[in-house]
Amino acid sequence: MIGTPNRTVGHSIGPVRATADFRYQGEVRHHTGRPAYGNPMPAGGFPPGQASAFAEGRRLRESSRRRRQQHGRHPYVAGRRHRPHAVLPLLLIVVAIAMSSESFEPLLLGAAGVGLFATMLVWLFSPVLLVGALAFTLVRRGRRRESLRRGGAPGTAPLPGRPAAAPRPDLVWAHAQRRFHGLRGEYAAYECDAMQVLRLPALADVSVASTARFVDAFAEAQALETDAYPGGTHAPQFVAAVDRAERAWRAAHDAAERIRLSGLSPAERSTVERVIKLLTTARDSDSDAERLTAYARARSELAKLDKAGVVHVPIPARTALDEAARGALPA
Repeated sequence: MIGTPNRTVGHSIGPVRATADFRYQGEVRHHTGRPAYGNPMPAGGFPPGQASAFAEGRRLRESSRRRRQQHGRHPYVAGRRHRPHAVLPLLLIVVAIAMSSESFEPLLLGAAGVGLFATMLVWLFSPVLLVGALAFTLVRRGRRRESLRRGGAPGTAPLPGRPAAAPRPDLVWAHAQRRFHGLRGEYAAYECDAMQVLRLPALADVSVASTARFVDAFAEAQALETDAYPGGTHAPQFVAAVDRAERAWRAAHDAAERIRLSGLSPAERSTVERVIKLLTTARDSDSDAERLTAYARARSELAKLDKAGVVHVPIPARTALDEAARGALPA
């Protein structure tokens, strides 16, 4: 039964009070002369109570349609236009800035003091403020991470580095073996070259402390060297010995570079320089007779220097010089 507000409508079962909740009932067609609820239809169409109910419904529908057209179909709450709440964007901005700050209390107090003004700004510029706050947070965090990575700001500790995985012992031993082979080749090249021995005589003289330390470290590493990975405690001992030998070689070589011929008398230094010049001539001359003569004089002078203890010529250097002299003989 559809009635009108605050009105009693007649019905076949007796007087009935009309409901105040008028809702759309769909298209209504007026069938004149058709009975309604068992009562004969009045000559004018619907009974007066029903006609007034339909009229009230039409009025409400028209009023709702006009409001929708006027306000752009926005939702309404209690007859007023509903606006999005501005608290959520404000909270997002405050949280974003707080995350980039080191102290929350001053920020929260300031936010509470300007809450009303910030709400108005958020109402108008919430998208711009959100984007700006997020950009500010990302930039500040990136700068802070970079400063910590470079050593940290004053009063802060640098970020701890990720601990590296322990290397495999067999790979460490193999790398040490390759280093030792390189060191041995460098030392052998010096001992086989008489020119180098004459330029750096201290590197062949075990009476020099740095050279003596190298010879001992080299002998220790050579004694610990094996063809295959030994395992156990032998491999770490070999690696440590190679480290010591490399350090001792660098120290001995630097010391020999500093000393050179400074420990010799002027006459001995002149003799050494003359032998170097003879060896250079024997190596670069195109004349077989000149090369043979230069090698013979150089070997004689070197033998005198070695016998006098002025310059110690290693056996590999003397052997290489003898082979070079034999190769200079004409075929």
